[in-house]
Amino acid sequence: MTVTVSVLADRPDLLNPLWNMHSSWPAFMTKDPIGSMYFDPAIFELFADHVLVCQDEAGAVVGKAVSVPFHLPDAAALPADGWDGAIRRGISTRLTGETANVVSALEISLTSSSQGRSLSMTLLAALRDNARRLGFSELVAPLRPNGRTDLDEPISSYIHRTRPDGLPVDPWLRVHVRAGGRIDSVAPRSMVVPGTLDEWREWTGLPFDRSGPVHVAGALVPVIADVEQGTAVYTEPNVWVRHPTAARRDGE
Repeated sequence: MTVTVSVLADRPDLLNPLWNMHSSWPAFMTKDPIGSMYFDPAIFELFADHVLVCQDEAGAVVGKAVSVPFHLPDAAALPADGWDGAIRRGISTRLTGETANVVSALEISLTSSSQGRSLSMTLLAALRDNARRLGFSELVAPLRPNGRTDLDEPISSYIHRTRPDGLPVDPWLRVHVRAGGRIDSVAPRSMVVPGTLDEWREWTGLPFDRSGPVHVAGALVPVIADVEQGTAVYTEPNVWVRHPTAARRDGE
């Protein structure tokens, strides 16, 4: 597939088709109080220089890659609040006028018809190149290692499991390592989704009728329910990966 990757700031006409692209996010994840700010087209307009749009030969939008710049007092220590923190700091940095010294990927997504064609690698490279164009020496990313099936295995051990060729067993983490990324640390509370039990029933279709861990489709760890309090909380760990923006690509 031959594709064209554009910066949204240069192609504002692509905002609507970009926003209307099918989302693969589990419904409950869009209820993250901090992350919910991401699920608004205004965020794409606010950071249009950091949003990439991928089109096929016919001009249809088939992918997107989104990042956000923010200020971090100590950029050598990436924060425990991962994805949520990148969004919150990005908006705060813009409002306060601070100088951003970190740029973090937030999402790389493809339409179902364009998956399996290595376009995720293309968009990751483009996102890294765009960070370099904007003056950043590295691109960081709080990854969801969604190949993990044993929800009881600590993420700190899972992310270091490798195949015989030395690459991570997790497919999405493997894409990043192949592209020159380096595993940095675990963000233990990267996405936090609190809700009432009724809200969780609506979001998932599950009964949420007992206290304790509840396994939810699309979740990387169990949701913890408290029937007495009538609430449940999902606290998702992610893994920070660092990409030097001058990194070599496969085949170069």
